[in-house]
Amino acid sequence: MSPAPTSGSTPDEQPPQQARQSQPPQQSQPQRTVHIGSVTGSAFAVGDHNTVTQHQHAGPADEAQAELLRAVRELRADLARFVTSDDTEVLDAELVSVVDEIETSGAAAPGRLARLQQALTAAGTVTGTLASGVAVAEALRALLGG
Repeated sequence: MSPAPTSGSTPDEQPPQQARQSQPPQQSQPQRTVHIGSVTGSAFAVGDHNTVTQHQHAGPADEAQAELLRAVRELRADLARFVTSDDTEVLDAELVSVVDEIETSGAAAPGRLARLQQALTAAGTVTGTLASGVAVAEALRALLGG
């Protein structure tokens, strides 16, 4: 006859302390290593629960668009040093739109360029004295043909 179980345990169960003592010690997970050489134009993640987001922008379609992009960025930096007016706010918004369009599609559309030219003309008292404003005007003339 087998002994009766005590305190609600069955004959096959061991008390928690005895169960822990009879289990082999935990073995540590082997170290995992990742070696990455050089990576260009890619995005990746290593490890659990990672998220990768890659925003790849097109480059300027040609040298004229690249020149306009450089000049627009310089003009935006120069405008930041001036007291804003309605004309400079409109101009800055058009400059931002041109940068976005060149970076995403490679070129600013003729309609966008015409709006930038109008905003540049309206803010002429400020931009006419800036080398960056003159550079944007010249880049626009080259792209719009006039």
